[in-house]
Amino acid sequence: MSDMQIPEAAVERSVLIVDDDRAFLQRLARAMETRGFQVSTAESVAEGLTQVEQAAPAYAVVDMRLGDGTGLDVIEALHRHRADARAIVLTGYGNIATAVTAVKMGAVDYLAKPADADDVMAALMANGDHKPTPPENPMSADRVRWEHIQRVYELCGRNVSETARRLSMHRRTLQRILAKRAPR
Repeated sequence: MSDMQIPEAAVERSVLIVDDDRAFLQRLARAMETRGFQVSTAESVAEGLTQVEQAAPAYAVVDMRLGDGTGLDVIEALHRHRADARAIVLTGYGNIATAVTAVKMGAVDYLAKPADADDVMAALMANGDHKPTPPENPMSADRVRWEHIQRVYELCGRNVSETARRLSMHRRTLQRILAKRAPR
């Protein structure tokens, strides 16, 4: 037998999935169960925090944006209760600043939604030499810009004037951008 210790998280197969998209949550939960995980789910930050306090899981898959806050709060609480837990963040609003924050709070990876169960499993089980592969269909520059504008708009409490000021953009230009659908 090797002198190397196996981390507790590698032995235990409990996973908490926190996402406010119920259909996605249920699909991912079923997929993770078929892969041998004991799954618990939550649809909000509050539910996720309750689950962590009741029994901190070995793994967590947490949506970044939830109706009652940010999934980073769940990751932070998880690491306070269980330092060896491995968590990943899922989001449809990817940006570098958020990814850096997620990793600083203890996430081991950051996946764009919709991520499939194989990608989630690979991220959860990856060791330190895991190198992410470039996405097949990365977001266009227009989409990245649109996502950034949407994020700032949300952070400004959906205040168009404040968002325009912070983005150094004319208010009417911002209103036109916000009225359009997201670019592909």
